[in-house]
Amino acid sequence: MRSDWFRFKDSPAASTADDFFLPELCAPEALLVLVVLAELLVLVLVLAEPMPGGFDWVRLALTSLFVQWNVLLSAALLCRLRPLLARLRAAWAGLLCSLLVVALTLACTAVTDYFQLAEGGDTGRYLRHGLIGLIMSALLLRYFYLQSQWRRQQQAELRARLEALQARIRPHFLFNSLNSIASLVASDPRKAEQAVLDLSDLFRASLAKPGSLVTWKEELELGRRYLSIEQYRLGPRLQLEWQVGGVPDDLPIPQLTLQPLLENALIHGVQPRIEGGLVRIEADYRDGVFQLCVSNPCADGTQPQSSRGTRQGLANVEGRLAALFGPAASLSVDRRDGRHYTCLRYPCARLSQEARAL
Repeated sequence: MRSDWFRFKDSPAASTADDFFLPELCAPEALLVLVVLAELLVLVLVLAEPMPGGFDWVRLALTSLFVQWNVLLSAALLCRLRPLLARLRAAWAGLLCSLLVVALTLACTAVTDYFQLAEGGDTGRYLRHGLIGLIMSALLLRYFYLQSQWRRQQQAELRARLEALQARIRPHFLFNSLNSIASLVASDPRKAEQAVLDLSDLFRASLAKPGSLVTWKEELELGRRYLSIEQYRLGPRLQLEWQVGGVPDDLPIPQLTLQPLLENALIHGVQPRIEGGLVRIEADYRDGVFQLCVSNPCADGTQPQSSRGTRQGLANVEGRLAALFGPAASLSVDRRDGRHYTCLRYPCARLSQEARAL
Protein backbone atom coordinates (compact mmCIF):
# COMPACT_ATOMS: atom_id res chain seq x y z
CA MET A 1 0.00 0.00 0.00
CA ARG A 2 1.28 3.49 -0.77
CA SER A 3 2.12 5.93 2.10
CA ASP A 4 -0.14 8.61 0.54
CA TRP A 5 -3.05 7.13 2.47
CA PHE A 6 -1.28 7.88 5.76
CA ARG A 7 -1.01 11.63 5.18
CA PHE A 8 -3.54 13.81 6.92
CA LYS A 9 -2.22 17.12 5.60
CA ASP A 10 0.43 18.19 3.16
CA SER A 11 2.06 21.45 2.28
CA PRO A 12 0.85 23.10 -0.97
CA ALA A 13 4.23 22.57 -2.63
CA ALA A 14 4.30 18.87 -1.78
CA SER A 15 0.71 18.44 -2.95
CA THR A 16 1.51 20.12 -6.28
CA ALA A 17 4.59 17.94 -6.82
CA ASP A 18 2.66 14.79 -6.00
CA ASP A 19 -0.01 15.64 -8.61
CA PHE A 20 2.58 16.37 -11.32
CA PHE A 21 2.49 13.95 -14.24
CA LEU A 22 6.29 13.57 -14.42
CA PRO A 23 7.33 10.76 -12.01
CA GLU A 24 10.36 10.80 -9.73
CA LEU A 25 13.02 9.87 -12.29
CA CYS A 26 15.69 9.60 -9.59
CA ALA A 27 13.96 6.58 -8.07
CA PRO A 28 15.77 3.26 -8.75
CA GLU A 29 12.70 1.71 -10.40
CA ALA A 30 12.29 4.65 -12.77
CA LEU A 31 15.99 4.65 -13.67
CA LEU A 32 15.88 0.93 -14.41
CA VAL A 33 12.92 1.41 -16.77
CA LEU A 34 14.65 4.30 -18.55
CA VAL A 35 17.89 2.34 -18.98
CA VAL A 36 16.05 -0.68 -20.41
CA LEU A 37 13.98 1.47 -22.80
CA ALA A 38 17.11 3.34 -23.89
CA GLU A 39 18.91 0.08 -24.64
CA LEU A 40 15.95 -1.14 -26.70
CA LEU A 41 16.12 2.12 -28.66
CA VAL A 42 19.85 1.52 -29.25
CA LEU A 43 19.15 -1.94 -30.63
CA VAL A 44 16.51 -0.55 -33.00
CA LEU A 45 18.88 2.18 -34.24
CA VAL A 46 21.77 -0.24 -34.80
CA LEU A 47 19.66 -2.94 -36.44
CA ALA A 48 18.01 -0.38 -38.73
CA GLU A 49 21.35 0.38 -40.43
CA PRO A 50 22.84 -1.90 -43.09
CA MET A 51 25.57 -4.23 -41.78
CA PRO A 52 27.31 -5.87 -44.74
CA GLY A 53 30.13 -7.25 -42.63
CA GLY A 54 27.95 -8.69 -39.86
CA PHE A 55 26.74 -7.26 -36.61
CA ASP A 56 28.81 -4.24 -35.53
CA TRP A 57 29.40 -4.70 -31.81
CA VAL A 58 31.64 -1.63 -31.62
CA ARG A 59 28.88 0.57 -32.98
CA LEU A 60 26.42 -0.99 -30.52
CA ALA A 61 28.77 -0.18 -27.64
CA LEU A 62 29.40 3.42 -28.76
CA THR A 63 25.72 4.07 -29.44
CA SER A 64 24.78 2.58 -26.03
CA LEU A 65 27.32 4.82 -24.33
CA PHE A 66 25.97 7.90 -26.10
CA VAL A 67 22.27 7.13 -25.48
CA GLN A 68 22.64 5.93 -21.89
CA TRP A 69 24.77 8.93 -20.96
CA ASN A 70 22.17 11.23 -22.48
CA VAL A 71 19.28 9.42 -20.72
CA LEU A 72 20.94 9.51 -17.31
CA LEU A 73 21.82 13.21 -17.64
CA SER A 74 18.26 14.01 -18.72
CA ALA A 75 16.80 12.02 -15.82
CA ALA A 76 19.07 13.77 -13.31
CA LEU A 77 18.25 17.24 -14.69
CA LEU A 78 14.48 16.65 -14.82
CA CYS A 79 14.57 15.17 -11.34
CA ARG A 80 16.22 18.31 -9.98
CA LEU A 81 13.85 20.62 -11.86
CA ARG A 82 10.69 18.61 -11.06
CA PRO A 83 9.50 20.91 -8.20
CA LEU A 84 9.82 23.95 -10.51
CA LEU A 85 8.22 22.20 -13.49
CA ALA A 86 5.29 21.13 -11.29
CA ARG A 87 4.29 24.79 -10.92
CA LEU A 88 3.73 25.16 -14.68
CA ARG A 89 0.79 24.01 -16.75
CA ALA A 90 1.15 20.47 -18.03
CA ALA A 91 1.55 21.55 -21.67
CA TRP A 92 4.29 24.09 -20.89
CA ALA A 93 6.05 21.68 -18.53
CA GLY A 94 6.01 18.94 -21.19
CA LEU A 95 7.35 21.32 -23.85
CA LEU A 96 10.13 22.53 -21.55
CA CYS A 97 11.07 18.92 -20.67
CA SER A 98 11.32 18.02 -24.37
CA LEU A 99 13.48 21.09 -25.10
CA LEU A 100 15.80 20.22 -22.21
CA VAL A 101 16.19 16.67 -23.50
CA VAL A 102 16.93 17.96 -27.02
CA ALA A 103 19.48 20.44 -25.65
CA LEU A 104 21.25 17.69 -23.71
CA THR A 105 21.22 15.45 -26.80
CA LEU A 106 22.87 18.14 -28.88
CA ALA A 107 25.38 18.80 -26.11
CA CYS A 108 26.29 15.10 -25.94
CA THR A 109 26.63 15.08 -29.72
CA ALA A 110 29.02 18.03 -29.51
CA VAL A 111 31.08 16.22 -26.86
CA THR A 112 31.41 13.14 -29.09
CA ASP A 113 32.60 15.39 -31.92
CA TYR A 114 35.10 17.12 -29.66
CA PHE A 115 36.64 13.83 -28.53
CA GLN A 116 36.26 12.37 -32.02
CA LEU A 117 34.08 9.49 -30.80
CA ALA A 118 31.95 9.70 -33.93
CA GLU A 119 32.61 10.27 -37.56
CA GLY A 120 32.48 13.86 -38.72
CA GLY A 121 30.53 16.77 -37.30
CA ASP A 122 27.99 17.43 -40.06
CA THR A 123 24.82 19.35 -39.39
CA GLY A 124 22.69 16.42 -40.50
CA ARG A 125 23.81 14.30 -37.59
CA TYR A 126 22.92 17.07 -35.12
CA LEU A 127 19.51 17.39 -36.77
CA ARG A 128 18.97 13.63 -36.69
CA HIS A 129 19.94 13.29 -33.02
CA GLY A 130 17.82 16.30 -32.09
CA LEU A 131 14.75 14.89 -33.82
CA ILE A 132 15.22 11.47 -32.22
CA GLY A 133 15.53 13.10 -28.79
CA LEU A 134 12.44 15.23 -29.42
CA ILE A 135 10.27 12.34 -30.66
CA MET A 136 11.30 9.89 -27.93
CA SER A 137 10.94 12.44 -25.13
CA ALA A 138 7.53 13.53 -26.44
CA LEU A 139 6.31 9.92 -26.60
CA LEU A 140 7.59 9.15 -23.11
CA LEU A 141 6.12 12.33 -21.62
CA ARG A 142 2.80 11.57 -23.28
CA TYR A 143 2.86 8.13 -21.70
CA PHE A 144 3.63 9.65 -18.27
CA TYR A 145 0.76 12.12 -18.70
CA LEU A 146 -1.79 9.45 -19.64
CA GLN A 147 -0.60 7.27 -16.76
CA SER A 148 -0.99 10.21 -14.38
CA GLN A 149 -4.52 10.90 -15.61
CA TRP A 150 -5.45 7.24 -15.19
CA ARG A 151 -4.00 7.21 -11.68
CA ARG A 152 -5.93 10.34 -10.73
CA GLN A 153 -9.14 8.81 -12.05
CA GLN A 154 -8.52 5.67 -9.98
CA GLN A 155 -7.89 7.78 -6.87
CA ALA A 156 -11.06 9.81 -7.48
CA GLU A 157 -13.11 6.62 -7.79
CA LEU A 158 -11.53 5.27 -4.62
CA ARG A 159 -12.27 8.49 -2.71
CA ALA A 160 -15.87 8.39 -3.88
CA ARG A 161 -16.19 4.79 -2.76
CA LEU A 162 -14.70 5.57 0.65
CA GLU A 163 -16.94 8.61 1.09
CA ALA A 164 -20.00 6.49 0.27
CA LEU A 165 -18.98 3.86 2.82
CA GLN A 166 -18.26 6.52 5.43
CA ALA A 167 -21.60 8.23 4.79
CA ARG A 168 -23.38 4.92 5.36
CA ILE A 169 -21.58 3.96 8.56
CA ARG A 170 -22.04 7.29 10.37
CA PRO A 171 -25.88 7.29 10.31
CA HIS A 172 -25.77 3.59 11.20
CA PHE A 173 -23.66 4.38 14.25
CA LEU A 174 -25.85 7.35 15.17
CA PHE A 175 -29.10 5.36 15.03
CA ASN A 176 -27.76 2.60 17.28
CA SER A 177 -26.40 5.11 19.79
CA LEU A 178 -29.71 6.97 19.87
CA ASN A 179 -31.54 3.71 20.51
CA SER A 180 -29.30 3.09 23.51
CA ILE A 181 -29.94 6.61 24.83
CA ALA A 182 -33.70 6.28 24.27
CA SER A 183 -33.78 3.24 26.56
CA LEU A 184 -32.36 5.42 29.38
CA VAL A 185 -34.78 8.35 29.10
CA ALA A 186 -37.56 6.75 31.17
CA SER A 187 -35.39 4.78 33.62
CA ASP A 188 -32.62 7.27 34.35
CA PRO A 189 -32.92 10.76 32.80
CA ARG A 190 -29.62 11.90 34.35
CA LYS A 191 -27.68 9.12 32.68
CA ALA A 192 -29.55 9.77 29.45
CA GLU A 193 -28.47 13.41 29.54
CA GLN A 194 -24.86 12.43 30.18
CA ALA A 195 -25.04 9.89 27.35
CA VAL A 196 -26.24 12.61 24.99
CA LEU A 197 -23.25 14.75 25.99
CA ASP A 198 -20.93 11.79 25.40
CA LEU A 199 -22.48 11.22 21.99
CA SER A 200 -22.09 14.91 21.15
CA ASP A 201 -18.40 14.82 22.10
CA LEU A 202 -17.90 11.62 20.16
CA PHE A 203 -19.39 12.99 16.96
CA ARG A 204 -17.56 16.27 17.34
CA ALA A 205 -14.30 14.31 17.49
CA SER A 206 -15.38 12.07 14.63
CA LEU A 207 -16.30 14.91 12.28
CA ALA A 208 -13.53 17.33 13.26
CA LYS A 209 -10.91 15.80 10.95
CA PRO A 210 -11.96 15.12 7.36
CA GLY A 211 -10.54 12.08 5.61
CA SER A 212 -10.69 8.34 5.97
CA LEU A 213 -7.80 7.66 8.34
CA VAL A 214 -7.26 8.65 11.97
CA THR A 215 -4.67 7.64 14.53
CA TRP A 216 -5.15 4.61 16.74
CA LYS A 217 -5.28 6.92 19.78
CA GLU A 218 -8.21 8.84 18.31
CA GLU A 219 -10.01 5.68 17.23
CA LEU A 220 -9.54 4.15 20.68
CA GLU A 221 -11.04 7.27 22.26
CA LEU A 222 -14.08 7.00 19.98
CA GLY A 223 -14.52 3.36 20.99
CA ARG A 224 -14.31 4.19 24.69
CA ARG A 225 -16.92 6.93 24.31
CA TYR A 226 -19.26 4.52 22.55
CA LEU A 227 -18.80 1.96 25.34
CA SER A 228 -19.52 4.63 27.96
CA ILE A 229 -22.92 5.19 26.29
CA GLU A 230 -23.65 1.45 26.31
CA GLN A 231 -22.40 1.15 29.88
CA TYR A 232 -25.24 3.41 31.03
CA ARG A 233 -27.74 0.99 29.52
CA LEU A 234 -26.15 -2.37 30.35
CA GLY A 235 -24.61 -1.46 33.69
CA PRO A 236 -22.55 -4.18 35.42
CA ARG A 237 -23.63 -6.72 32.80
CA LEU A 238 -21.02 -5.22 30.50
CA GLN A 239 -17.48 -6.25 31.45
CA LEU A 240 -14.46 -5.06 29.47
CA GLU A 241 -10.91 -6.26 29.15
CA TRP A 242 -8.41 -4.17 27.20
CA GLN A 243 -5.15 -5.59 25.83
CA VAL A 244 -3.99 -2.77 23.57
CA GLY A 245 -0.82 -1.57 25.27
CA GLY A 246 1.48 -2.71 22.46
CA VAL A 247 -0.07 -0.53 19.74
CA PRO A 248 1.58 2.85 18.96
CA ASP A 249 -0.71 5.86 19.32
CA ASP A 250 0.19 7.15 15.85
CA LEU A 251 -0.80 4.03 13.94
CA PRO A 252 -3.25 4.83 11.09
CA ILE A 253 -6.65 3.15 11.12
CA PRO A 254 -9.86 3.80 9.13
CA GLN A 255 -12.22 6.02 11.05
CA LEU A 256 -15.03 4.26 12.95
CA THR A 257 -13.50 0.80 12.61
CA LEU A 258 -13.45 -0.26 16.26
CA GLN A 259 -17.02 0.82 17.05
CA PRO A 260 -18.84 -1.64 14.72
CA LEU A 261 -16.77 -4.50 16.15
CA LEU A 262 -17.70 -3.42 19.68
CA GLU A 263 -21.34 -3.08 18.71
CA ASN A 264 -21.34 -6.58 17.23
CA ALA A 265 -19.91 -7.97 20.47
CA LEU A 266 -22.45 -6.15 22.64
CA ILE A 267 -25.48 -7.13 20.56
CA HIS A 268 -24.60 -10.83 20.39
CA GLY A 269 -22.45 -11.45 23.45
CA VAL A 270 -23.79 -9.24 26.23
CA GLN A 271 -27.31 -8.02 25.48
CA PRO A 272 -29.01 -11.48 25.06
CA ARG A 273 -27.48 -12.89 28.25
CA ILE A 274 -29.08 -12.15 31.60
CA GLU A 275 -25.72 -12.26 33.33
CA GLY A 276 -24.08 -10.22 30.58
CA GLY A 277 -20.57 -11.10 29.49
CA LEU A 278 -16.96 -10.12 29.01
CA VAL A 279 -15.93 -8.23 25.88
CA ARG A 280 -12.20 -8.54 25.24
CA ILE A 281 -10.40 -6.06 22.97
CA GLU A 282 -6.95 -7.22 21.83
CA ALA A 283 -4.71 -5.23 19.50
CA ASP A 284 -1.13 -5.78 18.41
CA TYR A 285 1.32 -4.25 15.95
CA ARG A 286 4.20 -6.45 14.85
CA ASP A 287 6.43 -6.61 11.76
CA GLY A 288 4.47 -3.81 10.07
CA VAL A 289 1.10 -5.55 10.45
CA PHE A 290 -1.71 -4.29 12.69
CA GLN A 291 -4.17 -6.82 14.12
CA LEU A 292 -7.31 -6.09 16.10
CA CYS A 293 -9.63 -8.70 17.66
CA VAL A 294 -12.87 -8.14 19.58
CA SER A 295 -14.33 -11.22 21.24
CA ASN A 296 -17.49 -11.94 23.20
CA PRO A 297 -19.09 -15.03 24.79
CA CYS A 298 -21.45 -17.18 22.71
CA ALA A 299 -24.75 -18.46 24.02
CA ASP A 300 -24.51 -22.28 24.12
CA GLY A 301 -21.43 -22.15 21.92
CA THR A 302 -23.27 -20.57 18.98
CA GLN A 303 -23.49 -17.06 17.67
CA PRO A 304 -27.04 -15.74 17.08
CA GLN A 305 -27.93 -14.71 13.58
CA SER A 306 -26.55 -11.27 12.74
CA SER A 307 -28.92 -8.38 12.55
CA ARG A 308 -29.15 -6.26 9.44
CA GLY A 309 -27.49 -3.31 11.16
CA THR A 310 -24.54 -5.36 12.34
CA ARG A 311 -24.02 -6.87 8.91
CA GLN A 312 -23.98 -3.37 7.43
CA GLY A 313 -21.41 -2.17 9.97
CA LEU A 314 -19.03 -5.09 9.45
CA ALA A 315 -19.50 -4.98 5.66
CA ASN A 316 -18.54 -1.30 5.68
CA VAL A 317 -15.43 -2.01 7.74
CA GLU A 318 -14.41 -4.81 5.38
CA GLY A 319 -15.05 -2.65 2.32
CA ARG A 320 -12.99 0.26 3.62
CA LEU A 321 -10.11 -2.01 4.63
CA ALA A 322 -10.03 -3.53 1.15
CA ALA A 323 -10.18 -0.10 -0.51
CA LEU A 324 -7.43 1.43 1.63
CA PHE A 325 -5.02 -1.46 2.13
CA GLY A 326 -5.74 -3.80 -0.78
CA PRO A 327 -5.89 -7.61 -0.76
CA ALA A 328 -3.47 -7.87 2.18
CA ALA A 329 -6.22 -6.56 4.50
CA SER A 330 -8.76 -8.99 5.91
CA LEU A 331 -11.68 -9.23 8.30
CA SER A 332 -12.47 -12.67 9.74
CA VAL A 333 -15.16 -14.10 12.01
CA ASP A 334 -14.50 -17.21 14.06
CA ARG A 335 -15.91 -19.21 17.02
CA ARG A 336 -13.71 -21.16 19.41
CA ASP A 337 -13.63 -22.04 23.10
CA GLY A 338 -17.13 -20.70 23.64
CA ARG A 339 -16.30 -17.22 22.35
CA HIS A 340 -16.97 -15.34 19.13
CA TYR A 341 -14.01 -13.52 17.56
CA THR A 342 -14.16 -10.71 15.01
CA CYS A 343 -10.64 -9.88 13.85
CA LEU A 344 -9.11 -7.59 11.28
CA ARG A 345 -5.53 -7.21 10.10
CA TYR A 346 -3.74 -5.04 7.55
CA PRO A 347 -0.18 -3.85 6.82
CA CYS A 348 0.61 -0.23 7.61
CA ALA A 349 3.41 2.07 8.69
CA ARG A 350 3.52 4.47 11.60
CA LEU A 351 2.95 8.12 10.82
CA SER A 352 6.13 10.17 10.43
CA GLN A 353 7.10 12.93 12.85
CA GLU A 354 6.39 15.49 10.12
CA ALA A 355 2.86 14.15 9.50
CA ARG A 356 2.09 14.17 13.23
CA ALA A 357 3.29 17.78 13.53
CA LEU A 358 0.97 19.04 10.77
